[in-house]
Amino acid sequence: MLGFKMDGWDYATFVVILLLAIIALSALVWLMGLPGRIAISRNHPDAEAVKIMGYSGFLAVVPWINAFIWAFKPTDIIDIRHFPKEEAEHIKANIERLSGPPKTKHHKKHKPEKTQSIEAQELPADDEKADS
Repeated sequence: MLGFKMDGWDYATFVVILLLAIIALSALVWLMGLPGRIAISRNHPDAEAVKIMGYSGFLAVVPWINAFIWAFKPTDIIDIRHFPKEEAEHIKANIERLSGPPKTKHHKKHKPEKTQSIEAQELPADDEKADS
């Protein structure tokens, strides 16, 4: 190739360099998603925005730092459009959606409830309707 013969150590070097590149890329993606994971774990009302800002603002550094700080911001909110209970339920639903499926060892499959068809349901007789 370039005037010298490649042996097993040269190939081992390439494999090690490739593994190091994969590890570095994985660490970079993990670091980019850190503000979003922190916001989700703290039930932040703007967790999705923090997550997006963490990934998109990483190369410019300053937006990523802003997302990191924002993830730790106190989450006391007052929204006059909703009652506090409704707002808490809305935030909980968003956090569950962002967190993904539950992390349990055994998932039980949902069994649909048995329902009767309209024809099989008992309907009151016409004379019973007239009595009421």
